[in-house]
Amino acid sequence: MAKLSIRDLDLKGKTVFMRVDFNVPLSEDGQTITSDKRIRASLPSIQYALEQGAGLILASHLGRPKGKPNPTMSLKPIAVKLAELLGKPVAMAPDCVGAAVSAMRPKPGDVLLLENLRYHAEEEGNDAEFSKQLASLAGVYVNDAFGTAHRAHASTVGMIQFLPQAAAGLLMDKELEYLFKITQDPPRPCVAILGGAKVSDKIEVIENLMKIVDRLLIGGAMAYTFLKAKGEPVGKSLVEDDKLDLARKIMADAGAKLLLPVDHVVAAELKEGAPCSTVTAIPDGQMGLDIGGKTVEEFRAVIAGAKSVIWNGPMGVFEKPPFDKGTVAIAKAVAESGVLSVVGGGDSEKAIKAAGVSGKISHISTGGGASLEFLGGVELPGVAALTNR
Repeated sequence: MAKLSIRDLDLKGKTVFMRVDFNVPLSEDGQTITSDKRIRASLPSIQYALEQGAGLILASHLGRPKGKPNPTMSLKPIAVKLAELLGKPVAMAPDCVGAAVSAMRPKPGDVLLLENLRYHAEEEGNDAEFSKQLASLAGVYVNDAFGTAHRAHASTVGMIQFLPQAAAGLLMDKELEYLFKITQDPPRPCVAILGGAKVSDKIEVIENLMKIVDRLLIGGAMAYTFLKAKGEPVGKSLVEDDKLDLARKIMADAGAKLLLPVDHVVAAELKEGAPCSTVTAIPDGQMGLDIGGKTVEEFRAVIAGAKSVIWNGPMGVFEKPPFDKGTVAIAKAVAESGVLSVVGGGDSEKAIKAAGVSGKISHISTGGGASLEFLGGVELPGVAALTNR
């Protein structure tokens, strides 16, 4: 369903409340930003609003302060970095609600950054009065924080009822464009690649994608639950024994659509540089830690024949060489395919970067949890709350 975009709004002279995702990693003392990627991702929407003549209020959470102020989770360092990136001053509010904040309402072309929303327990509680206070600061609402769209909080859902319009920012717009396309009208054949540790984390994703895709490739530790359910030896690989019946049902429903690893890189312990070998049947005392070369070739052939690809989750313990080779090979195969490719955030994004192919992927989601729920067919509260076109 198409949602109102920031491009559809008349922003001139308006005060815009923009929910952004400035939940960036900080040093232990909370003074130094160790990655400004999320701040940079929001710049197009921020600059667009300013160019259109809006006074801009930016709001975000940072970390988990548990409903009370915590100086190591203040957004003050973000205000400094944002001012540097924008080349203009960014005012820092002492809080996110209250009389002192209301008195700082930005003039057209100015930017005000609110203090951490989660300094108030009412934010995560989606409290109606707190939502109303946030809404009173502005006349227009824009959500550009896809990474929080799966949370029904005051700043993502509650305050919208008190404002006339709620639109998607440019980053949110891009996320929805790609995710809707890949799940509702994907070029075919459409191939999904799922990895990661647990079947239980991705039950909804597997079941929903089975209705959408033409082939489903499963790697990572979650593959061993399926292999054990088939009666294959898995040694001491990570297995969810309480999900074996579910795995059998998924395989029965999927038939030839589902493809599992046919060989594995194994070791006696999960340790960087541990002695390892490639086997087709995992012996006792060994654990599967990556897909093997034959599996890479089988998966690569399926990907090469695809017209669109969805990928969420690594094929092995890619953080610890030599168990990264399968993930890197699949990342390169997706990049080389040249087709519409959508990659979930989190570990999937790290894997793509580790393979050095970020620039060849159509879209890398900025929200790991949100993209996972979207792929699972779950309606995201922060998206549902936006005004329909």
